[in-house]
Amino acid sequence: MEGDEQEPRAAADRSAKLRAFFARFVAARSGARDPRIEEAFAAVPREPFAGPAPWSVLPVGPWFTRLSWPGYVQAPDDDPAFLYQDVLVALDPARGINIGEPSLHARCLDCLAVREGEAVLHVGAGSGYYTAILAHLVGPGGRVHAFEIDPDLAARAGSNLAAMPWVELRARSGIAADLPKVDAVYVNAGITQPSWTWLDALRPGGRLLFPLQPEGGLGGMLLVQKPREGGTTWPAHFVSRATFIACQGRQDEQTGRELAAAFVRGDWPAVKSLRLDGKPDATCWFKGADWWLSTEAA
Repeated sequence: MEGDEQEPRAAADRSAKLRAFFARFVAARSGARDPRIEEAFAAVPREPFAGPAPWSVLPVGPWFTRLSWPGYVQAPDDDPAFLYQDVLVALDPARGINIGEPSLHARCLDCLAVREGEAVLHVGAGSGYYTAILAHLVGPGGRVHAFEIDPDLAARAGSNLAAMPWVELRARSGIAADLPKVDAVYVNAGITQPSWTWLDALRPGGRLLFPLQPEGGLGGMLLVQKPREGGTTWPAHFVSRATFIACQGRQDEQTGRELAAAFVRGDWPAVKSLRLDGKPDATCWFKGADWWLSTEAA
């Protein structure tokens, strides 16, 4: 009987040890400055969110497109060491749906600067892994509103997050007119333009971080802050290059082609603001339908 109890305890200890190193490695690789990022990655086990072994992983970084994926590599057994690496873990290999690269998300969450007690909107929750990281960052005094449009993934996320009552999972699109007011919006689905519903959901001083990208192509994680005093010029900059599975919302093919060409120029780090009205001037880096990005600070 005692031996039966020791085996799961030893497995839990091994997972915690692997997770602690994984968290330290991911935080260091991402350049995260907030020590709570490492703490969150160390606190949240990946096993429930990855599903049953053997797992399939994708050994790539953010600098790729879906046309250049090298293919999945399947782990030989259920050793959690295969999960605690800086790789993508497949949730649905046939559709290319994954738990995204940890160091990219660590960098993004560090830049989003989620604070304890805040309300956060998470669009594209998948099986809930990064939702759980967000929930750890805001703590029980905060709130995470998670949206996942895929019914199967939403069901998995609901089960995985059930022990966190401050997380509310909604099995529907995260682009809607009735989104809750929040301090931060974290989007894990690529789109060719910022959604007005995300901008409207932000409280004054709130932050939006989303993948601005051609559908299925390589784009960039754009961080936008809503001015406390109002106005149509918002501070904005790209945190990293990235590609995500496409958002099931309005995508503009022509805008996507133009975005791809803009990123190829390589001057994306020069972006300093999002403009929501007015005619684009000489500082325009990219022009959308009713918005544009400027190299001039807000």
